[in-house]
Amino acid sequence: MPTLILVRHGRSTANTSGLLAGRTPGVALDEHGRAQAGALPGRLEALPLAAVVSSPLLRCQETVEPLAEARPGLTVHTEERISECDYGDWSGRKLAELSEEPLMTTVQQHPSAAAFPGGESMRGMQARAVEAVREWNVRIEAEHGADALYAMCSHGDIIKSVVADALGMHLDLFQRIAVGPCSLTVIRYTPLRPFLLRLGETGELGSLVPPEPSADEDREDDSPDGRAGTQDTGPGHSSDATVGGGA
Repeated sequence: MPTLILVRHGRSTANTSGLLAGRTPGVALDEHGRAQAGALPGRLEALPLAAVVSSPLLRCQETVEPLAEARPGLTVHTEERISECDYGDWSGRKLAELSEEPLMTTVQQHPSAAAFPGGESMRGMQARAVEAVREWNVRIEAEHGADALYAMCSHGDIIKSVVADALGMHLDLFQRIAVGPCSLTVIRYTPLRPFLLRLGETGELGSLVPPEPSADEDREDDSPDGRAGTQDTGPGHSSDATVGGGA
């Protein structure tokens, strides 16, 4: 199955002003965020991306714009289900002010029980985002093959919730995950389990390039189903699984 590169949008004007932007229209990248977006094509240069999927919100669209300009043949799709959490009545308010709300304690300590007034629940947010990822995995594999890499530009809580799902982690623990603006988080999906390869990455990505098929891989395996060894393989076609904590 494909490898997913989750890109958090670059730093926005809401990030620097301490606002909970949510789905408030017109929240754009600030000067530093535009510089982060401008550096994204170079950071991903070595990777043969099959496609880019983006949240419809302006700050995500601005983040992937330099990448699309650098690769004219790269298709950018818009996906509503990876839009920011609908914070409802909280949208556009100061985080310092919201920290006094009783619901904020629930958001931080028991997010699976949190539902925003006039908005959505955090459970609903995770469910729609994970559904979108799984469906895009199937589509990308069908169109580009099992070793394809693709990028998805979204928002902090969305990315954290997708990571929690990949790790088999309860949503109530997802606040332990941190992804900074324009950081890259990479998940390799396989038939049996996902592998988290990068979390909040800001550096090297060259090792994610899919390996060239070897001569042995061009021939059918002797196993009855014609597939080689274990099917539960991570990147580079080697197993990352261990038994009993062994190396």
